[in-house]
Amino acid sequence: MTRGVVAGRLALVTGAGSGLGRATCQVLSREGATVIAADKNYDAAVETIKDYTALASGSNDRDHTAVELDVSDPSAVRNLLKTTLDQYKAPPTIIVNSAGITRDNWLLKLSQEDYDSVLNVNLKGTFLMMQTFAKAMTEAAAPGSIINFSSIVGKYGNMGQTNYAASKAGVIGMTQSAAKELGQFNIRVNAILPGFIETPMLKTIPDKVLKGFLKSVPLGRLGNPTEVAELVTFLSSDKSSFITGAAIDVTGGY
Repeated sequence: MTRGVVAGRLALVTGAGSGLGRATCQVLSREGATVIAADKNYDAAVETIKDYTALASGSNDRDHTAVELDVSDPSAVRNLLKTTLDQYKAPPTIIVNSAGITRDNWLLKLSQEDYDSVLNVNLKGTFLMMQTFAKAMTEAAAPGSIINFSSIVGKYGNMGQTNYAASKAGVIGMTQSAAKELGQFNIRVNAILPGFIETPMLKTIPDKVLKGFLKSVPLGRLGNPTEVAELVTFLSSDKSSFITGAAIDVTGGY
């Protein structure tokens, strides 16, 4: 049996209950990782572990786990680290920060509550996960890879998404700064900037608007979550051992 590119590694994926997070769990498992699927919706995380053939086929020799997690809650993040260390006796060496939300509205109508909620999950949540688990990796002297999901919106902006764009632009800057700090511990940190990918989040965009966006995509189609997950897995593996501080577009050329 061919060993996968992340065989024997422990991976923690947030936002694992759907979309890019779920696809990431599938591909990491296919490539040999043991996966902790974390999501605020616990039932959705369980479905991720249960439904994918790649995960189910490895259940005999790899102890995949579904956990409930609100990434914006510092105590919840700390508790997840504790339970992970209790169960696996080591910290994850692959951290994928995929959890994210939208609360779209025009700038002049955007409530402070919707602004705060998006920044708390998308930016603060990514910070809490990086800080907590990178510290555990350094204490264990364990080299690792952290992959943060930004968005092409964080690079170019988008109407109706000032809060989302701000959060995702922040993820890019935070990723690049963390890469400079954590390199000395052999922990790599990279960001992925998806464009228009077939995920539940895309359903919030009206069809007419989406068709307009697709006219600006040279490849002329939406991306598939697995196409993004393959990049996550590459960045998690030794095949990307000299890549850190990168922010990589996955947009079909948008």
